[in-house]
Amino acid sequence: MGRDAITDMEGFELGEPALVCRWRLANRRLPLENRHMRALLARTVNGAPVSTELVAWAKQHIEWTLEQGSAEHPNGVLMLIVDKQGRAAMTVGPFAPLEDVSLMSLVHRAERSATEAEQTGVAPETLWAMCGDGLLWDPVCRKGSSGAASLVLQLSQTLGMDVRIKEGLVEAVANEAIDCSEVFLVSDEHGVVPAMDAAGPFGRRLAQGYQRLLERR
Repeated sequence: MGRDAITDMEGFELGEPALVCRWRLANRRLPLENRHMRALLARTVNGAPVSTELVAWAKQHIEWTLEQGSAEHPNGVLMLIVDKQGRAAMTVGPFAPLEDVSLMSLVHRAERSATEAEQTGVAPETLWAMCGDGLLWDPVCRKGSSGAASLVLQLSQTLGMDVRIKEGLVEAVANEAIDCSEVFLVSDEHGVVPAMDAAGPFGRRLAQGYQRLLERR
């Protein structure tokens, strides 16, 4: 589980993971904590809804141990792991930016995230596309959106953008079946990531806003 476990891992071993959440830290804090907790509550483990007890446990450990537990990686990634028996642990690891931010690489990430959402109810990474004067996205599962996606949705609407859900967006982008001026990934771990070969001003504006959020003290 790594050296930076923020739970007492001595003598404790998790079984096969059923749920893994990866949340970006900034200066030993979790900037989107409330959004992540709401998204956690919308998830499922082995087909059963995440309990309020698990969410309370996560909030307690973040409050009590995150500052000390993230000392080695203050701007790293907080990982919540729940195994198939419902046992949970938290650990902190280093953050690594995406090496490949091409459109097809982001499409593949969104596809894998959609597959995860089929099991857990929430997609941690979603693809967004600017088409005409509106912004399209596919939350994959209507039960809930990730913490980062809920932030981008609110920011976009605050900026006066017309945001619409389009099922099958990832496939449409991959097959060039839709005319988009820009495409970006929204990720709990990586924030807003404009596609290198399909970047545009709105995605860059959101990415800059997300970065400013991380830099707040």
